[in-house]
Amino acid sequence: MGMSNYYQDLRKKVGSGLIFMPSVAGIIRNEAGEILFQNKGNGEKWSLPAGAIELGEAPAEGVVREVREETGLHVVPEKLLGVFGGKEFRYEYPNGHKVEYVVFVFDCRPVGGEHKPIDSETAELRYFIPKDMPELALPYPESIFVKTDREKTEFQLDDEWVRKLPGKRR
Repeated sequence: MGMSNYYQDLRKKVGSGLIFMPSVAGIIRNEAGEILFQNKGNGEKWSLPAGAIELGEAPAEGVVREVREETGLHVVPEKLLGVFGGKEFRYEYPNGHKVEYVVFVFDCRPVGGEHKPIDSETAELRYFIPKDMPELALPYPESIFVKTDREKTEFQLDDEWVRKLPGKRR
């Protein structure tokens, strides 16, 4: 599915200007530990299967839907690996639309389906080992691609943000 009715209506109001977009991405590994990436075939860099969270949708529900639409796979999100956003996650599409993503990245287990996208957003799906990943459209930290038993969810944190708090002792 391309742009939802909600985002189409929003774009009619703001044009191609910068909008805030909550979104999801799924890390899907095959038996060899390779990660599935998507190429849209329109000159954009590679990406994880990902997309906007729709109105009324929980983030985990959104990743299940987006992965199915873009890959044809049925997945179960098993772990929230990270939450990312800010200026580093601003993106301009080839059509000039600007977004600033807040991305919930899930580790997903495939439970069915086949590599057969049901929308037109995918030109190629390919598995890569983490050390040979293609250049990605968004700057996800490398740590989320390494399979571990870590308990901590990854996110950006700059010590300067804490130091700037009003009333914070220096």
